[in-house]
Amino acid sequence: MPHPDLTLAALVGSRICHDLISPVGAIHNGLELIAMSGPIATPELCLISDSVDNASARIKFFRVAFGVASAEQMIGAPEIGTVIRGIYGEGRHKADWQGKGDVPRAEVQAIYLAMLCLETTLPQGGLITVTGQAGGWTLTATGTRIALDPGARAALDGDMPSGLRPAHVQYALLPLCLAEMDRSVRIEQSANNLSLSF
Repeated sequence: MPHPDLTLAALVGSRICHDLISPVGAIHNGLELIAMSGPIATPELCLISDSVDNASARIKFFRVAFGVASAEQMIGAPEIGTVIRGIYGEGRHKADWQGKGDVPRAEVQAIYLAMLCLETTLPQGGLITVTGQAGGWTLTATGTRIALDPGARAALDGDMPSGLRPAHVQYALLPLCLAEMDRSVRIEQSANNLSLSF
């Protein structure tokens, strides 16, 4: 039986993503119509196009990370890689997706939540590497500085701290998602690396 807090959070996440994808898609369609009359070459239109692509990738990412996950539904590794590259292609946080095969959506949800956890541990930026296949995953953050907030670490261990910040909600959701699969997260930390395995 799903944890009630997880079920409610997933329903809210699915609703928000569902309502946002239509207007973002409409902007994307509008840009395609503009492109039919000539290439999108102005800095303004390039900025809008890049922003729409990033927003679309983030909604797809968040729909799985915070939405309703089905254990039966599978997502192909290429599709997962495309979404991850859409989010982590630019900026100070990079990602290297090395997953293989089709992956149950519930596991993809855990992977995405773990990536969000690791992202917050890299205040100066860095690389998040994802390796594994259905049934076993390791995500490693590598950077010049690793900072794991004590309250976030407690949440990963299943001890919900009071005053959990919105930026750390993924730390509380990840153990709940893994518990639905009868798994838990293993944490290994060194000076420049932090790994989450499940």
